[in-house]
Amino acid sequence: MSSLPAPPALRRPSWLTPSVARTEVLAGLVVALALIPEAISFSIIAGVDPRVGLFSSFVMAVVIAFTGGRPAMITAATGAIALVIAPLVRDHGLSYLLAAVVLGGVFQVLLGLAGFARLMRFIPRSVMVGFVNALAILIFTAQLPQLIDVPWLVYPMAAAGLVIIFGLPRLTTVVPAPLVSIIVLTVITVVAAIAVPTVGDQGELPDTLPFFLLPDVPFTLETLSIITPYALGVAFVGLMESLMTAKLVDDLTDTPSNKTRESWGQGTANIASGLFGGMGGCAMIGQTMINVKSGARTRLSTFLAGAFLLVLVVVLGDIVAIIPMAALVAVMIFVSIATFDWHSLRTIHTMPLSETAVMLSTVAVTLATHNLAIGVGVGVLVACVLFARRVAHLVQVTATTDADGRRVYQVRGALFFASSNDLTTQFDYAGDPQEVVIDLSGAQVWDASTVAALDAITHKYETRGKSATVVGLSDHSAARYERHAGQLSSH
Repeated sequence: MSSLPAPPALRRPSWLTPSVARTEVLAGLVVALALIPEAISFSIIAGVDPRVGLFSSFVMAVVIAFTGGRPAMITAATGAIALVIAPLVRDHGLSYLLAAVVLGGVFQVLLGLAGFARLMRFIPRSVMVGFVNALAILIFTAQLPQLIDVPWLVYPMAAAGLVIIFGLPRLTTVVPAPLVSIIVLTVITVVAAIAVPTVGDQGELPDTLPFFLLPDVPFTLETLSIITPYALGVAFVGLMESLMTAKLVDDLTDTPSNKTRESWGQGTANIASGLFGGMGGCAMIGQTMINVKSGARTRLSTFLAGAFLLVLVVVLGDIVAIIPMAALVAVMIFVSIATFDWHSLRTIHTMPLSETAVMLSTVAVTLATHNLAIGVGVGVLVACVLFARRVAHLVQVTATTDADGRRVYQVRGALFFASSNDLTTQFDYAGDPQEVVIDLSGAQVWDASTVAALDAITHKYETRGKSATVVGLSDHSAARYERHAGQLSSH
């Protein structure tokens, strides 16, 4: 007699399976190593001590492992958030930064609960492709400072790292290739006493644990007016980048995620970051790609990335400090190559010009501003404008005369502000007979602009002593027409 399957509540989580746990642990270790120079760099961009970025990365990774809606996605201090908060740090100091991060987290929780994540369905595929390609380029260009004005040995070391990363998976996938690359290059650097830039050269690593503290700012309306604009920037930029990254991971892993939970989870992580002296952040596409490409699929890798980060910088800081930057540069170059949508280049000549324009505008604006949220926003705007322009030309108006001598205008297509503005020019007001019929059985009325245009048409006929009747409205169009007809013009 076969045994019944265990109830879901009693089943062992997948991450407790030895093979899965090994993959998650190793992936988390690779990500932790890659987080260190990134967090230090972003701290410098924000104008704060490296400890602030490192503590933020630890706190956010650990918190989001429990609250996030996308398993295996990495959240930590990011360049996008650093760019948003840098002016606040410069003008008002660290305490105001911490207050802004906490408030930004509160805004994210509220936006998440209000359903902000549902807006993601309005982002076209061409914008998503532009987002991914711009991100890959930004990841690559962020490595260039580590390849300029450096000892010549950095170049062969970085090349060797790439050979290991791309070649090792052909032999075995038991251990993540990026981790092997980091270990091998570090050993070579130490044994051969090679003088190249190391992680320790990027900034001082912390030697204490983060601790809870309330931002030391006056709790006044003036303080609120100072931090609110930056908090809103943290909230929107962070959510945009996190939700886009979550969608990318969904596609890569063929698994769904809870975008609403991810939204308020990001807010919770930012609140915790601000209360433990962190600079705030959001999902990190580069480190997430490292995690996913290493085989991680559960929350364990996210949690361990944060935990390992703290252990590495506080307990094993002296060892981490000797890792050559060339090893981490190789890992990030690999990430940029793996992230870029090369298929989009191979098919660019077959894509509609409008789709290509949307993708390129997303890439161009993102690279110009170094802000993925702005790039995505412009890409969506361009897509909307081009879509409206394309749909506007799909409206057709044909005129016939029926057996009763009435002029019948057949209108076909989607009628909205872009297509209905020219609708009034399609009628022969002076030459038409006394009775005119406007048949909308092949059209849809989508907005008040269309109702106003129909009002203008019927009014033009009335001023000439003629009657124009609108017929053929669908239930949805009729309800909209009846609600607004005769109320949108001054005549």
